[in-house]
Order: sequence, then structure tokens, then C-alpha cells
Amino acid sequence: MPARGGSRPGSLSCKCGSLRRFAAYTIISLVAIGSGSRAENLAQGLSDPSAFDSIQDPAVRSRAIFGEMARVIESPRCMNCHPATNRPTQGNNRHQHVPFAGRGEGGVGVAGGACRECHGEANFTVQEGASYRSIPGHPRWGLAPIEMAWQGKTPGEICRQLKDPGRNGGAVSNFYKSMLPRTI
Repeated sequence: MPARGGSRPGSLSCKCGSLRRFAAYTIISLVAIGSGSRAENLAQGLSDPSAFDSIQDPAVRSRAIFGEMARVIESPRCMNCHPATNRPTQGNNRHQHVPFAGRGEGGVGVAGGACRECHGEANFTVQEGASYRSIPGHPRWGLAPIEMAWQGKTPGEICRQLKDPGRNGGAVSNFYKSMLPRTI
């Protein structure tokens, strides 16, 4: 597997525990939210969580699973809403969001420019001739809290953010438990 951010998946210094459910949710999210061909290609190239069952050492297995998750986390579809600034990016090249969009209170946009004004409950296919194919949507559309900025960070740094209750307020654990299909 190619190196990302100066790290190899097996050499992440972050011991993330059993991340199988988180990995499965991350993969499911990418497929559900990302309707573009690049997102679909990435999802098709991801390993199934069961592919890591043969790794006996829990720390090695956790790093391997998180390395696979990092492929999704580092995709533009995730990074665009986890900016290191108060302005989201968009597109596969992560250019500044057009029209202007700012974080605003709670990460849901600024007065006169709330995220929901364009991003609805579900993905929306744009009419023929538009410069883009769709406007992605989700009922909880908005920017991640600034404490969860991922742009410019290594997979190990992102892993530590996800695990840090001081930055995630328990939200990561509770969110993923609530969102996971009961079959996973």
C-alpha cells in the first residue's frame, strides 16, 4: 500500500483499538454520500473489514484497519468538510467553496448562507449542462467542529483527534454507535 502523509498504514504511532465498526461505517458513508465516480472507485477498492480478521495482534490489526480508513478519511469527500480554516473546500481538488460558505455558529453556515440552503436532505442531481454533476446532501450537513479539522494532518494525527475525548466530547463514539446498521 502506498505511503500517505509520510506514514505507512502499519507504522502509524496511534493505537486505535478495535475500529472494525468505525471502518465499516466510514466505508458505508463514503458510498452513501459520495456519488461521484472517484468516490465509487475508492469504495470499490477498499478491503472488507473481515480482511483484517487474520491479524492476531490487536495493535497491528487496529493500525491496519485505521490505515484502510485513512484512505477514505483523506479523500476530498471527507476533507472538504474538515477544513483547518472556517471555510470549507469542495471538489476533488479541494478548492475554496463557491459560493462563499463560512463555518458560522455550529458549523452550519453563516446568516444568509446556511449550508442547508443548497445542501438538502439527500444528494441532488443537477440538470444537464451544469458545471458539476450533483449537490451532495445529508440531513445533518455542515462542517466538522474546528477541533476535528483534518486538512494538513497525518493519519496518525487524525487518529489521535478521533480518540481524544477532549476534542470529540464523546460524540465520535456516540455518533458511530447510533449510525451503524445493527448488522455490523
